[in-house]
Amino acid sequence: MALVKCRRFPGSLCGAPPSPAVVRLHINQQLPGRTCEDWAPTAGTTSTDTRTAAPLTSLKPLGHRALCGPAYSAAQRVAYWNVGSCAWPRGQTPRGHRSLCHPANRVESIGSTSSSRRVLTTSSALLGLESSRAPAFKASPLKPGSPRALKADEEDVEVFDSFEEPRVFLRLRPEYQLHSYNKSEPQQPLSVSDSDLILHKVRVHRDSLQPRTIADHLCRLSAVPAEQRPVLRSSASFAVLCQLSVKNIQLLDVPDLIGIMKAFVSLGIPHSHPMLDVYETRFCHEVWDMSVDQLLLVADLWRYLGRRAPRFLKLFFSYLNLRWKDLSLSQLIHLVYIIGESRQAPPDLMQKLESLVLKYIDLINLEEAGAICLGFFKSSSTLSEFVMRKIGDLACADMQHLSSYALVNILKMFRFTHVDHVSFMKRFGQVAPQRIPSLGVQGVMHLTLACSALRVLDEGVLNAVAASLPPRVAHCRSKDVAKFLWSFGTLNYKPPNAEELYSSLINEIHRKMPEFSQYPEHLLTCLLGLAFAETFPAQLIDFALSPGFVRLAQERSQFELTKELYTLDGSVGVECPGYRGSRLSSHLQQEGAARLWNLARKDMTSKPEFLEALFLLEAVLGGPQYVKHHMILPHTRSSDLEVQLDANMKPLPFNREATPTEDGAAFKLKHVGVSLTDDLMNQLLRGKSGRRCYEETESEAGQQPVELEREGAARPLGTSLHSVTGGSGPTEAAAHVKLAVQLTNRNQYCYGSRHLLGLHHMKRRQLGRLGYRVVELSPWEWLPLLTRTRLEKLAFLHEKVFTAAL
Repeated sequence: MALVKCRRFPGSLCGAPPSPAVVRLHINQQLPGRTCEDWAPTAGTTSTDTRTAAPLTSLKPLGHRALCGPAYSAAQRVAYWNVGSCAWPRGQTPRGHRSLCHPANRVESIGSTSSSRRVLTTSSALLGLESSRAPAFKASPLKPGSPRALKADEEDVEVFDSFEEPRVFLRLRPEYQLHSYNKSEPQQPLSVSDSDLILHKVRVHRDSLQPRTIADHLCRLSAVPAEQRPVLRSSASFAVLCQLSVKNIQLLDVPDLIGIMKAFVSLGIPHSHPMLDVYETRFCHEVWDMSVDQLLLVADLWRYLGRRAPRFLKLFFSYLNLRWKDLSLSQLIHLVYIIGESRQAPPDLMQKLESLVLKYIDLINLEEAGAICLGFFKSSSTLSEFVMRKIGDLACADMQHLSSYALVNILKMFRFTHVDHVSFMKRFGQVAPQRIPSLGVQGVMHLTLACSALRVLDEGVLNAVAASLPPRVAHCRSKDVAKFLWSFGTLNYKPPNAEELYSSLINEIHRKMPEFSQYPEHLLTCLLGLAFAETFPAQLIDFALSPGFVRLAQERSQFELTKELYTLDGSVGVECPGYRGSRLSSHLQQEGAARLWNLARKDMTSKPEFLEALFLLEAVLGGPQYVKHHMILPHTRSSDLEVQLDANMKPLPFNREATPTEDGAAFKLKHVGVSLTDDLMNQLLRGKSGRRCYEETESEAGQQPVELEREGAARPLGTSLHSVTGGSGPTEAAAHVKLAVQLTNRNQYCYGSRHLLGLHHMKRRQLGRLGYRVVELSPWEWLPLLTRTRLEKLAFLHEKVFTAAL
């Protein structure tokens, strides 16, 4: 290993300003064989800036194992029930955890005598629950106006409680209290002496405690002060009480079970504890005898415990499939929230819930609208365009009172459904710039991504985003950096502070390389967004196209990234002729080209307007050998109609797939239409052409089928080239002209404008570098012509081709 200081000098970026940042990395001496681990800074070489220290810390899951054996000592039995020894942060399961005892097996026998002999041993390095649930930001007393106070205010903007924030809507109606858990509801505190007395009773009367008494003890113990809860969870008597609750679980009724679940939430029982398997099984048996309010409350408690409870939810959703019509407004909104947080829902149930949303749409408040959108978005369930327009109308009417969180959630659903609500986006453009400075980076990312997904180029919003990012770019995750670069690149927009913005984001990519190695798709998204903006960081591209990272992207990512790699590689090949770094292998290049060509060919040949343009262009030029439908730049993901003209502006028969064979037989063209004379062209351009049908014009012209010899055949253009060029044509020595005829659609432009999106702008830029002239058949020109006569279409194409050739 060698310590190398990598400095980015002015020549290290293609099209990007030099960055003064210095990144110190441990890399292998053999650079071509390096892997993603080579980018991970060590503690001794990383910057001491506290803003970047956290992302560079390598965290490894703490391992633990589950042992199933016959006889164990009493101390080991207590260790199994010691709920303080296996605590994990809410909603997080250690990756290395692989229990040797399947949960289903434990559920069946955990209440038996042998269940008390099972033991769960954990690593002594495990963190306690009290430390794993520490708040993300702790305020300390600071003097107002001091630098530290200002910095604390900036960090306050980034504080976001991903658990409590989505539950804000539950405070807006009293009905929610019937089927949701409120951790802040008043509870009479239990003194330490009283808790010790309860635990003493458990030790003394453990064999004679009734099920109702066990439930009452657990509920009362949940009221101990917060600082005493870790001690209680580690108590042997409390472990015995939990064991007794499992042993007598069949004798507990639903209210007692719910009370115990509330106690578990208050006491912070870890979601991975095996006894919760037994409680989930017990609730599964009771689903069909419980009310909707009880079921929602139990689902909410599972959510608070951080446990998915898939078996319970599956039965719950089956129950609702039969009784969905009876759901009240508050039950509906709460259910959609539960579905979103569980990330699962039967599609047929979601369709039924959508009809209920439409039923209650006039009674829904703004925060509930945001909750509905978030629930459907997280469960990957769509909402109809009609419902989305209703929600958009609701938000538009009072957007100034819509919380930023709800606004982001509604935008997520507009992005997911691709509904273009013009009034909503216009009002959003008025409100968002003022909110962006006080919105966390993740929220700003979602606003920006929604603009790019909906193709809405709002300079006010994007300028506000660009101005707010550089000072707090250290708060960005790898995903945030990727989405920001992708959004600005996709919209093909460079803000006034583009140099500062791109420099700060590129520096952040370097600082977060270990994180990008875990999510390879984010690095490729970053580099493609930069490529759209004509910025190519050579060092990052060299790493992204290296064999090690390519292999990593194919193995680790849940996405197929071959197309992204091929697009990046092809763009570098065209726009960075001096680049000498890593490139994709020929095998991957061929694979990417084949995939993209199949997609583009199927897409274009399924469009009648494209097929008509192709056939008419062949008619104008003289046959299929003068036009070739292919991908001039395969990595740009769209096809073109290539035309080549010689120095005299005459078409060249370059399409070998349509030219005569080597046997020398004459190639007969079918009748291609009328001759385009100067008089006819002038009439068409002046709008005085007759409305005669194609057959009449053809018979009057008396044109005969044209026979072309294999070499040196005349072109059936039927027009004087001198009249087209307006004078003597180019000299014979001039190079021939290559045209790329593109039939575009509105999705290639920003919404409601003629501003090309980043990918298509990059394609035209690269075609120009290769010597092509782009001939655009735009949707606002070509589509209206489809209802006109054949002559008018031919005249239009003739003018387009030969005017561009000049």
